[in-house]
Amino acid sequence: MSYELIKTPSLIKMSQEFAIGSKVRVVALPPYVKTADPMPMLRPPDVIHIGEEGIVIDRRPGGYWGIRFTRGAFLLDSQYIESTDTPPESHLE
Repeated sequence: MSYELIKTPSLIKMSQEFAIGSKVRVVALPPYVKTADPMPMLRPPDVIHIGEEGIVIDRRPGGYWGIRFTRGAFLLDSQYIESTDTPPESHLE
């Protein structure tokens, strides 16, 4: 009897790293958003919008990032945001 190894793509997305103070953009909306207050509260996802930019204020347990938007600070998983900061160009001549 022979067995074959079946390879399947991983469904787990690697957590992306962001620097504190860097700008990020919302690329997808979660089913709800959690405030970044000392006593977090759930809010409907319409408090932020796709394409809205914010600033990373901290890293939280569970893969969440604290991000300051115009309507407040919220906790988002890295799958819902992308970096808008561009790496500095080298000035090699």
